[in-house]
Amino acid sequence: MSVDWKQRPEGGGRFAMWLLRTIARHGGRPVARVLLYPITLYFLFRRGPERRASIAFLDRALGRPATLADGARHVHTFASTILDRLFLLDGEERRFRIDVHGVEALAAKVDEGRGVLLFGSHLGSFEVMRVLSRQRPGLKLRVVLDKAHSRALTQLLDALAPEIAAGVIDASQDGPALMLQIQQAASEGALVALLVDRTLPGQPSVQVPFLGAPAPFPLAPWQMAAVLKVPVMLGFGLYRGGNRYELAFEAFSEGLDLPRGRRDAALAALIAGYAARLEHHARRAPYNWFNFYDFWHVDEQLHHAVPSAPGTARPLALAGDGPAGDRAVGVGTGRPR
Repeated sequence: MSVDWKQRPEGGGRFAMWLLRTIARHGGRPVARVLLYPITLYFLFRRGPERRASIAFLDRALGRPATLADGARHVHTFASTILDRLFLLDGEERRFRIDVHGVEALAAKVDEGRGVLLFGSHLGSFEVMRVLSRQRPGLKLRVVLDKAHSRALTQLLDALAPEIAAGVIDASQDGPALMLQIQQAASEGALVALLVDRTLPGQPSVQVPFLGAPAPFPLAPWQMAAVLKVPVMLGFGLYRGGNRYELAFEAFSEGLDLPRGRRDAALAALIAGYAARLEHHARRAPYNWFNFYDFWHVDEQLHHAVPSAPGTARPLALAGDGPAGDRAVGVGTGRPR
């Protein structure tokens, strides 16, 4: 079975998103949340690869054998953030209690005016980070999103948040064009947000420790950061149940300056540092993990040796399907279920 998360069919799509939006708009959030239970059951029992990937991840993150009930909670958490995305995009963040940590450090970097890269992941809701653009009207927020892959989310953005949609940088364009757009945004002092935890087939990656085993992380975002030499911040938007979210920002780098002759080793060390922070938050909020595929490429390793060093530099291409990831994607883990 393929480990390529892009080959998994979209979970829902345009019709499902719009149906949920209609019910949420007319019935309110409490009524819409009732629908999350049959949705959870559907994905739990009809999407076997995602279920197995969920259990395999939770085994690692919880430090014990995960149960079917754990898997159900995992999927329900994902469904909850998808529903809340509708309200957040519609400017109704007042419905939520959002505890924010580290925003002062982020604001200080943005106020320097030289651009900031905000590296996120498919851990929790990246959508909740858009609250910043409304709390700080002068903030230039540019989100890197693969429009071709995330058609349902793109259409929803166009309808609910046209001002945000207008600032989206399309990650599906070729590497040089994408790099130029991100460079231009950074030169204008923008906060450029992108997800950096998913690898793309054929693109260079680095194997670093993550939850007890080596896992591949994309190299391209870090190459880009080294070229731009702008500050790198990490962002985590964790769902805490009910209407509660925790938004955490962490300073990571003042601007990457890689030593000659040790570039590959330096990049690997940076990615390992990022993976360590991702692991920290994944253990704190394990049900927020929304990479529903074989993240460690366990099946692939049964047939092929996986490189443990950075690949040869190639034109930049960013992995991930955009903020919050509107697809549940996954493959079998090689563990019998």
